[in-house]
Amino acid sequence: MKTSQTFRVYFTIKSDKARNGKAPLYAAVTVNKEKAFIALKQHISLSVWDFGKGAARGTRDEARRVNAYLDEVRLALGNCYKELLLKGKLITPKTVKSLFLGETDETYTLNRLITYHNETSGKSLSRETLRHYFGTQRYLSRYVAAHYRADDLLLKDLDHGFIQGFDAFLRSQQPKDHHKPLKDNGIKVHLKRLKKMVHLAQDMQWIDRDPFATFRIRMKKVARDFLTEAELRAIESKVFDLERLSLIKDLFIFSCYTGLAYCDLMSLKPGQVVKAEDGELWIRTAREKTAEPVNLPLLPKAVELIKKYRHNERSLYNGTVFPLLSNQKVNNYLKEIAECCGIHKNLTFHMARHTFATTVTLSNGVPLETVSKILGHSKVATTQIYARVVEKKLKMDMMNLKEKLNNQKL
Repeated sequence: MKTSQTFRVYFTIKSDKARNGKAPLYAAVTVNKEKAFIALKQHISLSVWDFGKGAARGTRDEARRVNAYLDEVRLALGNCYKELLLKGKLITPKTVKSLFLGETDETYTLNRLITYHNETSGKSLSRETLRHYFGTQRYLSRYVAAHYRADDLLLKDLDHGFIQGFDAFLRSQQPKDHHKPLKDNGIKVHLKRLKKMVHLAQDMQWIDRDPFATFRIRMKKVARDFLTEAELRAIESKVFDLERLSLIKDLFIFSCYTGLAYCDLMSLKPGQVVKAEDGELWIRTAREKTAEPVNLPLLPKAVELIKKYRHNERSLYNGTVFPLLSNQKVNNYLKEIAECCGIHKNLTFHMARHTFATTVTLSNGVPLETVSKILGHSKVATTQIYARVVEKKLKMDMMNLKEKLNNQKL
């Protein structure tokens, strides 16, 4: 629940609607700079209204009567605000107005649920994850506009058909820019985000039933792509004359030898690279996505790259280990690098993390539990998705087994 709300009530009249020297009274409710007007169905003489004070002036009976009424309205609106606050409900000028007027059903809409989620649950999400929720919100807005000819829907109107229709809508989307069409798992991720927000509405008692009760979301298992040892060496040995490609190559290689995700690498600061008692350099940080601690002894290749950018002007200016670049630029430049190195894979920065888990660590005998700790996973099961057993490791394990079986015969 948001605790830093700014709530204000003041009163005004609309002189352009005056009749017979009297104008209608309005209450203005402001919450965090958003405003809503409430018609109070009372009229006051223009001659006694003080625009500066937002009240009637003088001691005449009309002025006293109006000011007493305004005090009652102010108190009632304040109580509405407190009720919403205590119940943990979404607070906007419109929700305060709706409660004051007894229009409580109008409070609980899809847009208000999304806003509430982003203001509360969003506090515990990383910026990148929250950005994905905004993407789901844009798709929902377009779906509601296209299929319901509206800009919002009541939560009580969400049902199985709404979800089924949203699924079909996502599958029909044809991107007009550089983005690729949504794949099956991408569509289901949007549905999972919607499901999470709907369940939040249930927990808040904004809806009585679960629209997802009869709708199943089953993610398909997708193989995680990574670079083989030969492909990794091809990138390492490639020399680029263009500074931008050389930088992207270094960032990618650093991630291949540390397993750091893009956002964690970009936010890495010199103070998070520490020297242990044995003189070895370690990275001590926490994953932005999960806040899980990451304690990683650096391999020689990673140490070389840290030293290379130690005096880089852009790094010093930002107070980071490496110069800052957008994820979109990085992935675009990686396509050029892959082409130059003869790698026929969709090279993305996250593939470096997969490569670290497979080619660099597991393939060389590092235990799964150790890799899980280095990657900052809260569960070993998560690492099992990343860390595929590659052919080299499989061959080595079978050779060890063969040797043990031969020794047993002797």
